[in-house]
Amino acid sequence: MKYFFEGYGFTIDGMLHLSPREANELCKNGAILLDLRLELLLKNKLFDVPECLYCHDKEIENYYHHLPTDRPIIIADAVGIHSKEVVEFLQGKGYTNVANLAGGIHDWERDGLPLIVDKDQTMTGGCMCQLRVWKKKKD
Repeated sequence: MKYFFEGYGFTIDGMLHLSPREANELCKNGAILLDLRLELLLKNKLFDVPECLYCHDKEIENYYHHLPTDRPIIIADAVGIHSKEVVEFLQGKGYTNVANLAGGIHDWERDGLPLIVDKDQTMTGGCMCQLRVWKKKKD
């Protein structure tokens, strides 16, 4: 069986890191995206990919056994810090078909990739340091 991520990303210390464009393409081809962000941040923006699961990174120890072992999984967060920790954790639990989304949703949005944005929410941003008020249109 061909390795799903073959020819994509770059590896550092045994961990595969994908660019947002690569991750988007791979999600369209069957990878699952696991979003680790806080629920507060999920209310503003979601990755617009065919299949996305949600689990805050602090809950991964209680959740990982629900993840499929026979599907490729791309781990994402706000900027790519906690996702690396979760990839390492999953590799330690025997997951071999996992990769990190380098730059998280911040770089995903920067690259103009598909998002589901709730414009009714008053705040937006990839992480707490980037929250800003939406400019409301005048009626």
